[in-house]
Amino acid sequence: MTAGIFVLVLLVVAVFALAQAVVVVKQGFEYTLERFGRFTTTLRPGFSLITPFVDRIGRKINMMEQVLDIPGQEIITKDNAIVAVDGVVFYQVLDAAKAAYEVSDLYSAIVNLTTTNLRTVMGSMDLDETLSKRDAINAKLLIVVDQATHPWGIKITRVELKDIRPPADIVNAMGRQMKAEREKRANILEAEGSRASAILRAEGAKQGQILEAEGRREAAFRDAEARERAAQAEATATELVSAAIANGNPQALNYFVAQKYVEAMTAFATSPNAKTIFMPIEASALVGSLGGIGELVKAVRPQGDAPAAPAPKGSGTPQVGQQRRIGPFE
Repeated sequence: MTAGIFVLVLLVVAVFALAQAVVVVKQGFEYTLERFGRFTTTLRPGFSLITPFVDRIGRKINMMEQVLDIPGQEIITKDNAIVAVDGVVFYQVLDAAKAAYEVSDLYSAIVNLTTTNLRTVMGSMDLDETLSKRDAINAKLLIVVDQATHPWGIKITRVELKDIRPPADIVNAMGRQMKAEREKRANILEAEGSRASAILRAEGAKQGQILEAEGRREAAFRDAEARERAAQAEATATELVSAAIANGNPQALNYFVAQKYVEAMTAFATSPNAKTIFMPIEASALVGSLGGIGELVKAVRPQGDAPAAPAPKGSGTPQVGQQRRIGPFE
């Protein structure tokens, strides 16, 4: 009976010792191993055997990257403006032994270190700089905090400011300033637009005047050319008539004068403003012109054609000084 109890006790102690000797470390963690309270080694993820009743697990360190919130706080800037700031810190443990034994409370130490350095960095800047240079603040904090936490076996990967909140009166002043600046830009753009529009209108008027002047110049050249050609044609006709007279044909001169006379009479008769025209007619000039035309016709008519019909009686030739009425009712 006693032997059975002893064996049972030994079995229980063996099972308990075996349970104490086997350690399973989860992925992403590392355990520190202490022997009689002194750090000896670090257990990696997986299965490990330790000496029961001699070795024990000291700290379970999370080796994954972690995020730590920085509580909001009020900071006085260089120009004596008070702003409320909060942020986050991303860090990762690289040495489990240092993170466990070099600092008492790792999380509290990181928060306090980041807060004090945040006050130092933003306190050396103006309000406008703190609002516009957030990336520069993050970079400075990252360098400072990472160097300070390096002995603790951790790596600060990122420091980010989540929010910067100026006082309400400063926000209102900034809003008015922004509105005034935008109105100034709008006025400048409007003035520049008016100026550009005026310049374009002036350029258009200038080009229009230039084109108009060029058009008048071209029209004048064309008119002069037309007059020159008309004069050449007139001169050619006159030369031909003169040549005909010189060759012994005086009837050509009579035909030329009669043609001009008829053209002048046609112009008077077809005038839109002339209903009735009174003008003196020199009978001898008209008879001479008509006679010349008749002689030309006789010279051109072939032999054997019938002579022209005699003029009706009563169609006497007006005498010199008489006036002939030409109108629609004649």
